[in-house]
Amino acid sequence: MNVQQYIESGVLEAYVLGAASENEAEELLLYKKRYPQVQNALEELERDMEYVAEQMAVIPPPVTWSKIEASINELTITADYEPLRLRPLEERGDYYRTNRENYIEVAESESTYIRVHKSWKWVFAAVFVLGKIFLGCAIYFYLENRQAQQQILDLKTELRTHQTH
Repeated sequence: MNVQQYIESGVLEAYVLGAASENEAEELLLYKKRYPQVQNALEELERDMEYVAEQMAVIPPPVTWSKIEASINELTITADYEPLRLRPLEERGDYYRTNRENYIEVAESESTYIRVHKSWKWVFAAVFVLGKIFLGCAIYFYLENRQAQQQILDLKTELRTHQTH
């Protein structure tokens, strides 16, 4: 292949745009070292691409830089936080022991309990009732659908019998 055909093959454009395969890139770098025409064509193409990029560039709004700067400053300037220290259970007080009247004890096993606030009782009851209503509706519509399908089959057979007579 001659050098001019190689330059016009589109490999240089693919390389500049980052779409060239590894083999194409290695081959191009080899040709670039060996042939000055390839190096000149590549440099010219890069200049042209840079010119096009400059001409098509959109100027960002003036507040963009200040937003970027504020975001970076927010990431880099952090207050010195004191690490969270957990107090032993004895120092926390008897809040959970004294407010038992607000919770319903749900036993999972002999030694483990789940504590649920009493206000959730109504939510659980509502979910249970809605579940039963939806189940009833699903069964009703299932039976209605079966009945409609059966009626359709009956009408089809009746239509066939009328067409044959």
